[in-house]
Amino acid sequence: MKKIFILAIASLAGLAAYAQDDAQKAAADAAAAIAEAPQEEVAAPKPVYWTRSLMTNLNFAQTLLRDWAAGGSNNYTMTGYVDANANYAKDKMIWNNRLQIDYGFLYSADKPILQKVKDRIYFESKWGYETPIQHLSYSANFDFKTQIDNNYTYGTPSVTDPSVADWKAARTLKSGLFSPAYASLGLGLLWTPKPWFSLNVAPLTGGFVIVDNPELRKAYGMELEDDGVNYKSSRFELGAQVKADANFTINDNLKYTTQLVLFSNYLKNPQNIRVNWDNKVFWKMAKFFTMTFSTNLIYDDTVLITNDDHPAGFRTWQLKEFFEIGFSYTISSKK
Repeated sequence: MKKIFILAIASLAGLAAYAQDDAQKAAADAAAAIAEAPQEEVAAPKPVYWTRSLMTNLNFAQTLLRDWAAGGSNNYTMTGYVDANANYAKDKMIWNNRLQIDYGFLYSADKPILQKVKDRIYFESKWGYETPIQHLSYSANFDFKTQIDNNYTYGTPSVTDPSVADWKAARTLKSGLFSPAYASLGLGLLWTPKPWFSLNVAPLTGGFVIVDNPELRKAYGMELEDDGVNYKSSRFELGAQVKADANFTINDNLKYTTQLVLFSNYLKNPQNIRVNWDNKVFWKMAKFFTMTFSTNLIYDDTVLITNDDHPAGFRTWQLKEFFEIGFSYTISSKK
């Protein structure tokens, strides 16, 4: 009996060892089959070189007065702003493009005509290629600036109970489409020590000032034609330009951008620096509502400002300021 029990135990042990060998062999065969099977290759993500964004802003204001002892007039104001960006970056090269369009008008019950309050088209394109020096690039910078349609200074008619025609006759034309227009191309160096700051120095900058409307050519410093009576429609300028850009993101809801452009014309009065300084503050108050505060400061010694005290025109600083609350929507792509 004892011998039979020992024999049964030995048989079971042999069967277990045989089964274990079979299991190990099956596992090894499966592993080998998996290793020999063709592996599915995961495609590398396609590189993205372009980033794009489009920000739109629409603002509306109304003043309604009824039996208001202090006086005043009902009025409506509507302004819009578009800021479109398309930027390219690959290896050592960048190409940044930006288009800004401002437009707005005012209607007041005491003047039965639309009065423009904002009008600007500004396009800039900046190309850069890295040099061996860190944060420094060779650069080419193109700018174009004009307005959409005519801008006026609105005077008061001298007649009693003026009509719409009287109000239109009392206004003075100040600018229009391509009157003036500024286009320039500058070659130089671009310094970007921080992601939020850049400085472009272009000692070789050429461009044109265009004034298509003959009525406005004298006010924008156009030269006389050979006949000594009419003024030329364009003026070529060659000089040096310095452009500084800063973009501060305080938090997700508050942003501040500023741009300072200085230009000296080698061909005429190079000591008189042309200044353009733009500032804009965006505060996102809710998902689609923003507050915007902007200023535009200009000094250009070729432009004559006329008013009742200086009918012949004089040179001075020009300032435009806006404070607006309205609807804003942004579309953007990210890498």
